[in-house]
Amino acid sequence: MAQSTSVTPLHIVFVSAEAVPLAKTGGLADVCGVLPRELAKLGHKCSLFIPGYRRALATSLPLEVTDVGFAIPMGGRHVACRLLKTQLPDSNVDVYLVDQPQYFDRDALYGDVQGDYRDNCERFSFFCRAVVHAIEQMDMHPDVVHCHDWQAGLVPAYVATGSGGYSWTKRCASIMTVHNLAYQGRFWHYDMVHTGLDWQYFNWKQMEFYGDLCFLKTGLVFSDAVTTVSPTYAAEIRTPEHGCALDGVLRDRGESLVGIVNGVDYQVWNPAKDRLLPHQYDVSNWRIGKRVCKLTLRADLGLADTDTVLIGIVSRLAGQKGWDLILPLMQRWLQMERPVQWVVLGTGEEPIESELTQMAAHSKSRVAVRLEFSEALAHRIEAASDIFLMPSRYEPCGLNQLYSLRYGTVPVVHATGGLVDTVVDANQKNLSEGIATGFAFNDYRLDELEHTLGRAVDVCRTEPTIWAKIVECGMRQDWSWQRSATQYVRLYEQTVAKKQSMG
Repeated sequence: MAQSTSVTPLHIVFVSAEAVPLAKTGGLADVCGVLPRELAKLGHKCSLFIPGYRRALATSLPLEVTDVGFAIPMGGRHVACRLLKTQLPDSNVDVYLVDQPQYFDRDALYGDVQGDYRDNCERFSFFCRAVVHAIEQMDMHPDVVHCHDWQAGLVPAYVATGSGGYSWTKRCASIMTVHNLAYQGRFWHYDMVHTGLDWQYFNWKQMEFYGDLCFLKTGLVFSDAVTTVSPTYAAEIRTPEHGCALDGVLRDRGESLVGIVNGVDYQVWNPAKDRLLPHQYDVSNWRIGKRVCKLTLRADLGLADTDTVLIGIVSRLAGQKGWDLILPLMQRWLQMERPVQWVVLGTGEEPIESELTQMAAHSKSRVAVRLEFSEALAHRIEAASDIFLMPSRYEPCGLNQLYSLRYGTVPVVHATGGLVDTVVDANQKNLSEGIATGFAFNDYRLDELEHTLGRAVDVCRTEPTIWAKIVECGMRQDWSWQRSATQYVRLYEQTVAKKQSMG
C-alpha cells in the first residue's frame, strides 16, 4: 500500500446520494465510488453512506445486515431504519446503506416521468439525519465528513450547530463539494420541520433562499470548507453569470472555496487494456489502433469507409452541452459537404433528438446517431474518433475530454470550467512549447466554434506531424484519481488543523 503524505492517517466519512457501482445518474457517482478507494490506497480510513435505494440493494456486491437500527423523529412521527453494509469493489472501504423502504424502495433515485418526487425534502432530510445518528451510534469519530451535493447539504449544519448533541461533531471537520451548482435542493419553507433544525437557522444568511429552504446553500454556509470540481469552475461560480444566484454566498467563503479536478479511473478508461475495443493501443502504436477502431465503428454504424475526419460526441442532449451551437454547425457543414463524419451517442431533450434523427436519416453515410446510453459504444467512439467535440455552455469538470486525451482523440472545447483547466489550446506558443493537447474557443458563439473546429479539422487532415504531437502530448497526461486524491488529503489536513485549533 502506498504511504500517505500525512503524519497521522485520517478517517474520512463520505456522504453521497450516489456511488458506483451501487447507484448512478451522473458524475457524482463516479467520484464517490472511486475517490474513497484512492484515499484508502494512500493509507486513510474511508467510509461511505448512501441511501438504500432499490437498485442499490439489488447489487451484486455482498450485503450484510448490521445490528445498527434506530428511529428518527420526522414531523410528529418516528421513522425507523436499519443499516446494511458492503464494501466498494477491490477495497477496504465500508459502505453503509440507509435502508428505509418508505423513502428509498422506488424505481428511480429522485423522481419519475412526472418530475421530482414530492417528498424529496423529507427523504433526504431523513437520510442526512440518519447518517449523523449512525456515526454516533457506531462510535466512528471521523476526522472529516465529506458531503456531496444538495442531498447531503444538511450534514454540515448538524456538525456546525451540534444539533442532536452528538459527541463526534465537536472535533470533526465538514467539507461540502459542489458537483453542479444548478442543482440546489430548494423546497417549500414549511418543509423546514423535516430537518429537525431550529427555525432560527431559517434566515437569509443560512438556510433561507428567496423564501425557500435550500439544502445546497445550507451546506455551503455551515461547512468548514467548500470544494468544486475544477479551479476555473470555482472562480466562475463566484460570478453572477455562473453563480445560480449563490455567487454572493460563494464569494463570502473566500479562500475556503477551492477547485480540485476530478480524476479518471485508468483501470476502466485506458485504450491499452480496454477490452471493449477491437484493437488495443497506447502512445507508441496509436495510429494502427485508432485506424482499426475507426474501420470497425464505421462498418457497425453504417458510415462510409473514407479517409475523412471522424468527429465524436458522447453527451447528454441538453442545452448546457452546447447543442444550440452544434446542431446549426452540423447542418451547415453537411450542406457544404465539408469532409467530416459525425457520430453522436446520448439521450435528452426531444427537439435535439428529433433534429439529430432527421440529419442521420438524410445523411446516413456521414452522420450516425444512437439515442441511448451505452458504455461499450462510448468507449468505442472515444477510440475511433479523431476529434471529440465538447462545446459546453458551462462544465463544472467534465470527464469525456479526459477520456479523449488518453484515447488519442483530440478534444475541441469551449474554454469554461474544467474544460479550460484540462485542455491546452494548440496555438503557436503552446505548439512550440510542446504542451498543446486540444483546441479551445473563448466566446460562446457559433462562429467561434466553427472557426476552432475548422482549425482542428485542417490540422488533422493536412499537418500530420503537428497532429501527432498534439495526440501524443494528450495521451501522456496524468489525470488519475491518485493525483486528485493527494490534493484532497492536503485540504483535509488543513481543514482539520484549522477546526481543531479553534477548539
